[in-house]
Amino acid sequence: MFKDRKDAGQKLAAALQRYKVEDPLVFAIPRGGVELGYEVSKALNSDFSLLICRKLPFPDNTESGFGAIAEDGSLYINASAASSVSEKEIEQIIAEQSLEIKRRIQTLREGKPHPTIKGRTVILVDDGIAMGSTMHVAVELCKKAKAKKIIVAAPVAGRQTIEKFSKIVDGVIVLESPVPFYAVAQVYENWYDVNDNEVLRFFKTQDNS
Repeated sequence: MFKDRKDAGQKLAAALQRYKVEDPLVFAIPRGGVELGYEVSKALNSDFSLLICRKLPFPDNTESGFGAIAEDGSLYINASAASSVSEKEIEQIIAEQSLEIKRRIQTLREGKPHPTIKGRTVILVDDGIAMGSTMHVAVELCKKAKAKKIIVAAPVAGRQTIEKFSKIVDGVIVLESPVPFYAVAQVYENWYDVNDNEVLRFFKTQDNS
């Protein structure tokens, strides 16, 4: 159990110390992963930025999703989950989330491109991995950009998810994998939705440090 995202980020940073010598590039997946990514990058004295990915939510249940899209257009759709959504609805949801990605790039990263990935060890940080769709497209983006090594890092994930990512990246660092695993929030004492202003606070703190 973690007190909050800061506590989880500090514990995740301790587990990632072995990568400090590789001068990694830490990417947080906003909004939930930003405080953790900040703590990791601070502990590793590494470059830090935001990688914008969006879940593709069900039309009638936006808390859940059937896939995800990344800022470079990398797309992941869970075929079985998407079977209840029409092709027209899928296209509309992809278009809506693509617009939100553009908005977040402008708002959270001030319209700037993310740092160069090619040839670098990249650590992808989120506050937890549920279905894994957003992390999946983040990995695809890094592969397309020719990262030297890709490490997936989160405080919590299900066992099947850990196994899945272990097959497609160079390392998976997960601190807790509870059984049964219902939701990311179950391992946090203090859980809340993160807003844009909080993301900017951590990102600007990094810029000024």
